Amino acid sequence: MSGNSTGKALVLMCFGESHGACIGAILDGCPAGLSLSENDIQAELDKRRPGFSAISTSRREEDRVKILSGVYEGRTTGSPICMIVRNIDVKSEAHERMAGRPRPGHADYVAHVKYGGFSDPRGGGRFSGRITAAYVMAGAVAKKLLGCSLGTEVLAHTVQIGKVRVSGEVAPDEIRKNTYSNPVRCAVPRTASLMEEEIVRAQKERDSVGGVVEAIALNVPLGLGEPVFDSLDADIAKLMFDVPAVKGVEFGAGFHSASLRGSENNDQYGITEGKVVALSNNAGGILGGTSTGMPITVRVAFKPTSSIARKQKTVDLSRMEETEIEIRGRHDPCVVPRAVPVVESCLAFVLADHAIRSGKIPRVMEAGK
Repeated sequence: MSGNSTGKALVLMCFGESHGACIGAILDGCPAGLSLSENDIQAELDKRRPGFSAISTSRREEDRVKILSGVYEGRTTGSPICMIVRNIDVKSEAHERMAGRPRPGHADYVAHVKYGGFSDPRGGGRFSGRITAAYVMAGAVAKKLLGCSLGTEVLAHTVQIGKVRVSGEVAPDEIRKNTYSNPVRCAVPRTASLMEEEIVRAQKERDSVGGVVEAIALNVPLGLGEPVFDSLDADIAKLMFDVPAVKGVEFGAGFHSASLRGSENNDQYGITEGKVVALSNNAGGILGGTSTGMPITVRVAFKPTSSIARKQKTVDLSRMEETEIEIRGRHDPCVVPRAVPVVESCLAFVLADHAIRSGKIPRVMEAGK
């Protein structure tokens, strides 16, 4: 297995490298009859596009999507959907000067050994965060499938950058209203300003910071997930870990639940308007690997950007000597703001895949959807 595809009923294969011709996504298993246009995909891609603010990479890519197959007269045909964005603003000189000296924190050395020196080293090649453009293309389709068929909505926002955190829960209306109104993608404006200062401070010190993105799925039907080895939370976590720089994933109360007692952590039940409901949501909307009908909440931790301008120790592989490296090029001082739509897309993709598997999304869409 090559490791370039994910999903079972809805399958994504992605291709391309950071400085190659394009980044592409092939989405197989999308139901026929879904209303879909390049504008639908572009709206999501614009959220992760590089070069949108002073605290992101200066690499400027339009990321204009082109749908090559699978859509006819504005409707999906049921055949694989192939989508690409071309790499335009490519500058490989800085990376070529560092060839043979693996960058600390990057996959340069493991890729060199695993692929016998044949992997594309420019901008991290296949290991670059640039490949997440494919995740977002697939996520755009998944979000539309979920919305049209089930009324499910997926949202994401930044809840931590460096040592600056959002305190308390944030209402969905605030996430919808505020997330994309500021460069750090935080739904709390006063905290967003502090987060931006945290990034700028690290940037001035030739350093970087990490952070946490929270995603929430609303109106998720009960019963998604196929225990035990295709559990919903396991599949979500796997795809989140397939995003470069991710180092941790938690659901609901997450790691905090380890410090709680069962009486505090259990989500007790009640009845509202004739329906059984959980009175809290420490489980994050998933129990036994299956959706409970409560909102799914997942938080994803990102490490600090590995490319920093400070001198660091490395080795010269051609001479097998210790040396130093000072990384040049265009890099995000914090990947978190641009990762928000990626996390959102990953959650949407897994939910759509499981919804098709369970029959909750039909193989042919109803007219008008």
